[in-house]
Amino acid sequence: MNKITKRPLQNIGYNFIDSKYLPKGRNEYFLRNQINISNKYRNLTAAELETLIHNNNTSDNWNNFLVSDLFDPQFVKNCSFFGLVRIGKLEPISLEFKNLSLSVGLFGSTIISCDLGDNISIHNVNYLAHYVIGNEVIIANVNELATTPTAKFGNGILKEGENESLRIWMEICNENGGRKILPFDGMLTADAYLWSKYRQDQVLMDAFQNFTEKKFDQYRGHYGIIGDRTVIKNCKMIKDVRIGSDAYIKGANKIKNVTVNSNADASTQIGEGCELVNGIIEVGCRIFYGVKAVRFFMASHSQLKYGARLINSYLGNNSTISCCEVLNSLIYPFHEQHHNNSFLCASLLMGQTNMAAGATIGSNHNSRGADGELVAGRGFWPGLCVSLKHNSKFASFTLLAKGDFPFELNIPIPFSLVINDTSANELRIIPAYWFLYNYYALERNEWKYKDRDARINRELNLEYKSLAPDSINEIFEAMHLLALFTGRAYYQTKGQKMPSDEACIKEGKKLLDKNAPEVDTLKVIAQGFENSKREVVILKVRKAYAAFKEMIIYYSMGHIVKKMNAAKEYSNINFINTASAVSKRENWINLGGQLIPQSQLNIFIQKIHKGKIKSWENIHSFYNETANNYNEDVFTHSLASLMELKGLKKGAFTKANFSEFLNQFLEINKKVLQGIILTREKDLNNPFRKMIYDNNFEQEKVLGKISENSFIKTKKAEREQLKKEVNSIISNLNTKRN
Repeated sequence: MNKITKRPLQNIGYNFIDSKYLPKGRNEYFLRNQINISNKYRNLTAAELETLIHNNNTSDNWNNFLVSDLFDPQFVKNCSFFGLVRIGKLEPISLEFKNLSLSVGLFGSTIISCDLGDNISIHNVNYLAHYVIGNEVIIANVNELATTPTAKFGNGILKEGENESLRIWMEICNENGGRKILPFDGMLTADAYLWSKYRQDQVLMDAFQNFTEKKFDQYRGHYGIIGDRTVIKNCKMIKDVRIGSDAYIKGANKIKNVTVNSNADASTQIGEGCELVNGIIEVGCRIFYGVKAVRFFMASHSQLKYGARLINSYLGNNSTISCCEVLNSLIYPFHEQHHNNSFLCASLLMGQTNMAAGATIGSNHNSRGADGELVAGRGFWPGLCVSLKHNSKFASFTLLAKGDFPFELNIPIPFSLVINDTSANELRIIPAYWFLYNYYALERNEWKYKDRDARINRELNLEYKSLAPDSINEIFEAMHLLALFTGRAYYQTKGQKMPSDEACIKEGKKLLDKNAPEVDTLKVIAQGFENSKREVVILKVRKAYAAFKEMIIYYSMGHIVKKMNAAKEYSNINFINTASAVSKRENWINLGGQLIPQSQLNIFIQKIHKGKIKSWENIHSFYNETANNYNEDVFTHSLASLMELKGLKKGAFTKANFSEFLNQFLEINKKVLQGIILTREKDLNNPFRKMIYDNNFEQEKVLGKISENSFIKTKKAEREQLKKEVNSIISNLNTKRN
């Protein structure tokens, strides 16, 4: 049976906060008055009151109807007022937004205990209660727009007297709630990762919950807020929602317990048929056409469109999800998922990811519990109709070819193409696939991510480049594995007892370092990549190993040259040798899209343990500090990577070997540029592409000329500038003494 409470009519609009929850010496308006500190209000004149009554307005108490000096009662008609209502100026003007044009004023609405700003336009709002509304706001044709006394606006907190069972958790990365976190306004992907990852550290978990609760008070009675110039029209229910300035909400079915951040520089828009419950929406977001989101976080400039479902998930900055379903996932910035029949569940995707049509990443019930997970590094790309089993894990920039992958996977080799060959009943892997066959896509994506980063407040230092400390470390691990597997394959052909792994690695490395054609005749088999008894075959091993070596040089020398130019140490080998003494290649963590040395994160976590870090603001300051040191940290990592690849000891750089490295760098850079151009030319010259067009002119009009490709032109210009810089360093090395 529904519980219907009967109270005296005069109670409408009053006692918003139960008396037992009122702080001593405070009234029910104390939180409201902290938002609206204006003292411009006065009581109605007799003439104003007469006009209001004549215009068919009612109030439970006209003495609680306060106005500003420029209030015009002619623009208030057919409204019912309850409780304390305060109204700013109303002038004889209309407000226009897109194709909507409405008179300033209040018309045909029920308004309960609200503060209304200057020159607002409220038309046909059936129930408007406990809101503080800014200036030049348009609200038209809304069924319910109200705030309750225990409103939390999507934050995972409790109000005084509430039971713990009412707390809203966000269950990311795992369906059984084992990695649940508390959402809060201002949460970053790095925050979500730390909280979800280090579950064994109870001190850390307790600190994060404490930091979240400290961000907000436990008072009941917070009012909803609607910022200046926000437009809300044709919506059904908006309840316990705070909305920033310049937002646009049209035709939404339901928005409940949500913070909608928006401002003049980054407006957030919510469109028709959307239902959003228990969430945080950051600035510049777009949510349109039947979207359903529950227990969710949308970072700035992300998008949900065309019936998408986002449940118990964090969507990172500059990401787009359309037409599909995402459950229990943590998604870093720059994620693309556009197709109706794709599905993602219980996953950690570390950014720059793309899911093709039909991709199903959620077959995680391999045991009796829904506890499977998937972890994918940057650049993860499951192709058409890919299905995966949980648990699975992928190194950076893994491309999965079309098909059903029937077993759990652990692919530690980055930049790989993974193929399920059903005819041979084997898993096939092409390491370094992107470097061998598709420079264009890889390099263009870097350019694209940087160009499309719409963030105004860049709280995290996102890495756009595919070659960075995280992926370079993976390349070193990949080279180690390729040497091991090649050595085993070599000894397998000898019919001898298999020697130790150390011996296999030594032999495999010798073969690969000298680029021995013999390697191409070996069947190189990987172990531990798939949870099955079938073979996992590594293809193009010799070419991939060589490409990996080139990419380490490309990465390392790129940052070294950049550092030398910045430090104006164009010819000083001692500068490099001094830096080499402290350089080390350590593990790096992808912290929400920002790369951080593991050692720095460990020290920081210990500071939390010791109580030296006291808030999320302190944590965000740590991100900023590490971002400020990023270039220097990458430089030392680059130098250490080069030394490890070349077998150099600290202080072993000479003019001769460094000049050699610089020349190698230029040659690899040239090769990359040629690869970019050749990849695109191959696309344009493909006869199965050309057959669509009657002639070259038609093709050029549709696809453009390669000579006019803006990305290629940019890369050519960068190449010319780099040649000048590197040749200048080489010239200085040869002409100046250290």
